[in-house]
Amino acid sequence: MPYSASTGVLMSAYLAHRATVSRAREPLLLSESRRNHGQPLTLWTWSKAVRRIALEAGVPRFSTHTTRHLCLTDLARMGWELHAIASFAGHRNTDSTLQYIHLSGRDLADKLARGMEHIHAWRIQMLTSANGTTAEVSR
Repeated sequence: MPYSASTGVLMSAYLAHRATVSRAREPLLLSESRRNHGQPLTLWTWSKAVRRIALEAGVPRFSTHTTRHLCLTDLARMGWELHAIASFAGHRNTDSTLQYIHLSGRDLADKLARGMEHIHAWRIQMLTSANGTTAEVSR
């Protein structure tokens, strides 16, 4: 799972703290409650914790899945092919991957502009090489 340098610092601090709770190698997230101390967090407990933090931060639509959506959208913005994103995400079907990618109108317009620049340059090259000249072609 990719993460930023600042997240790496936080993860390192968490792992040092986690070692005070349990020396077991797995799982990563452990309960610190009196009732379940050192036991793995359940998906339900983790979702509730993230939900509580999101509400306290004033981001009510944030969930445990939000970062997955952001990561896959960022890969699409960087120009990754859909099949590569699907493989990275562990999806068998690209339709599943498309549900995670949220490109804005600006993202799509930028992608179109970049593609059109490439097409325009290719057309100029083809026109000038076909004529054997380097005639000025207006945009």
